[in-house]
Amino acid sequence: MSLRPFRDIKRKKTRVINVGKLKIGGDNPITVQSMTNTLTTDIKGTIKQIEDLVNEGADLVRVSCPDKDSTNALKEIVKNTTVPIIADIHFHYKRALEAADNGAKCLRINPGNIGDREKLSEVIKAAKNNDCSIRIGVNAGSLEKDILEKFKEPCPEALVESAMRNIKLIEDNNFFNFKLSVKSSDVFLSVAAYRLLSKKTNYPLHLGITESGSFIPGSVKSSIGLGMLLHEGIGDTIRVSLSDDPVKEIKIGNEILKSLNLRSRGVKIISCPSCARQGFEVIEIVNKLEKKLSHIKTPITLSIIGCVVNGPGEASYTDIGITGGGKDSSMLYLNGIQNKKISNEEIISRVVEIVESKEKELKKNN
Repeated sequence: MSLRPFRDIKRKKTRVINVGKLKIGGDNPITVQSMTNTLTTDIKGTIKQIEDLVNEGADLVRVSCPDKDSTNALKEIVKNTTVPIIADIHFHYKRALEAADNGAKCLRINPGNIGDREKLSEVIKAAKNNDCSIRIGVNAGSLEKDILEKFKEPCPEALVESAMRNIKLIEDNNFFNFKLSVKSSDVFLSVAAYRLLSKKTNYPLHLGITESGSFIPGSVKSSIGLGMLLHEGIGDTIRVSLSDDPVKEIKIGNEILKSLNLRSRGVKIISCPSCARQGFEVIEIVNKLEKKLSHIKTPITLSIIGCVVNGPGEASYTDIGITGGGKDSSMLYLNGIQNKKISNEEIISRVVEIVESKEKELKKNN
């Protein structure tokens, strides 16, 4: 029942790579990922956090591997998780070899700190032997010394030169199952770098604004930067980097994709900001419904509007609609059609019942 998108986004066709059984690039859905902040050696805690991320809608999860104990822990973690695990590797190339041997489906390496060509060749060999992909993670804060000296400071051209140099190094080793990122904490530097890189290569791109800050500023910066690029058709997988609970990264990432009609997982709630005309407590009801409907995976649209100014119009384009009108009751809409009045006290329970019933019906028909 949703409105037809005002503009359909035409994605750039990139090379398709495999991260475990997940395909990234081409026409495949844009994936959302996050990174655990537990100690990887805390196997139970890490598995629990991965489960929480998956329940929120994560397609991939990255874990830090700073030492051998962490890469050894991957064996057990990989056995007990349902999504591909990415090993985050810095400085010690042997951690990459161990991670690939222990079940990681992708190795995130930063060319600026992984070591010389011989070490990189060993990492690529381990990836080949274990059917493991690679992400070249170029970061404005850790560019190669000679590139930084050449450009004097991090700039789009510097990030892209680093990426292109390392593409060649990996291709020279006859390896092509990799994706790229060129991240910065500066929104416009990141956007310019990704735009430039997208023109120079057809490998899939992992989007992110690195070290973007706490929940509110980080969400805003990521939404602006990632939104600009995704709207231009650039990007195949994303991460919202927040100084907060990693589950919130997945939530914001999914919301960015949903707002651009690039993902339709779960309930999409359209709600008003509330005002003196509201017939019920809009903010309270929306907050409660978000929690109670967080388990829904089927795409369903829901409008919660406090009065009749915009309520009937929004309800006509959603699967389920609630419009405030009376002192103690509101109008329920189903599939855009006025259904019946319900008491304000039963809005939450009635909506949850309808949504859960609709999900069962849609699953049965599919």
